[in-house]
Amino acid sequence: MTSKNTDELSASKTPDRTQLRRVLASAAIGQFVEWYDFVVYAYSATVIATLFFPAEDRVASLLAVFAVYAAGFVMRPLGAIIFGHIGDTAGRRNVLSAVILIMGGATVAIGLLPTYGQVGVIATVLLVVCRLAQGLSAGAETTGSNTLVAEHAPAHRRGLAVAFTLSFSTVPAVFASLLILLLLSGLGSDAYGEWGWRVPFLLGGVFALVGLYIRQKVDESPEFQATRKGESPALGGKRSFPLWTAIKESPRAVFYAFALASLSSLGFYTLTGYLPTYLSETVNLDQGVSLASNAIALLAVFFAMPLTGLLSDRIGRKPVLIAGAALSAIVAVPAYLLASNGTAVGAISGQLLLALAISVFFGPFGVAFIELFPVKNRLSGAGIGYNAGYVLFGGTAPYVSTWLVQATGDLLAPAYYMLVVAALVAVVTFALPKAVR
Repeated sequence: MTSKNTDELSASKTPDRTQLRRVLASAAIGQFVEWYDFVVYAYSATVIATLFFPAEDRVASLLAVFAVYAAGFVMRPLGAIIFGHIGDTAGRRNVLSAVILIMGGATVAIGLLPTYGQVGVIATVLLVVCRLAQGLSAGAETTGSNTLVAEHAPAHRRGLAVAFTLSFSTVPAVFASLLILLLLSGLGSDAYGEWGWRVPFLLGGVFALVGLYIRQKVDESPEFQATRKGESPALGGKRSFPLWTAIKESPRAVFYAFALASLSSLGFYTLTGYLPTYLSETVNLDQGVSLASNAIALLAVFFAMPLTGLLSDRIGRKPVLIAGAALSAIVAVPAYLLASNGTAVGAISGQLLLALAISVFFGPFGVAFIELFPVKNRLSGAGIGYNAGYVLFGGTAPYVSTWLVQATGDLLAPAYYMLVVAALVAVVTFALPKAVR
């Protein structure tokens, strides 16, 4: 775990601009498809609770929905192990083509499922299976696409390139919220609850096919090709199991990837998976206002991430990561105070405050956890640390936040949770190695 990891990324030849544009487009749409499929489930939580988890206790129904939401994350480490191994041995591009198909297929399947009222508990079981398939594929998407972009991009613009493509993970939330608002207003709540909710899921299959088409036109990573030809010292002679090599040679790197992903996942899924439901169900804000205000906050993240990624190219990853984590801790309580005051202005300003703070961290995060590892085990090492963080803090974010409010009766309980996590991650970032420039 030395600066050699970063040197390997810097060693590639001047990238072909046409190919780089294809790589950026491929990664961007991959991020869109992955997070669209996850976000549309979270944004449909209220209707899914009614159709798949009918219960007299509304909170119990929502907790069941978020438990299934979290179940998808349990598969992410397994996906990281399987697809990370394939990506480190057979190539990044092939893995990315496979995972986008699995993700799209599982999302379409959710849109075609019968409801609890039609087939009973079988509907719930099928929903869980679809979520597990989504989680399996999601375990490789972000790590794989970030790696492909970083290994194609020029060294002095890697932070910007990766942050730009990763910023598209926020677009699905904006798109999904506006699409659901359009469907609700056009169909009415009754028709939307009967069949309209299926439309966003079915669209996921269309997006996946577009992404697959673009990925078929992308070249393999030049650095991965170099290792296969023995032209890079990163190969290190005899090839071994990449995940075992990463854990054996770079255990601290795996921990750092986990720590960085902890705040990234909690912040992202608080914004996309929890706050819209929190505002409509807990604060009792109109659902349309809840979704619209959330879309505004996520648009701010979309524009801010490339800027903070570029800043990390200029001054280094560590100072930007530290600032982002510290800011997230500082604004957590004020942001929730504003968001929970029951007004549209409060919802917008509170979410914007939290979104802009966490964007400072998001920008350099996407490339930082990749730079921790050498080419030979980058997908495996980064993937297992990244997805472990997402399992423990991302997939559980809506569930834990909902439970905290119910258990304490304090609307600010989720804010205290984020404050503690962000503060701990801020401390860890001080210890990041030189491999993260």
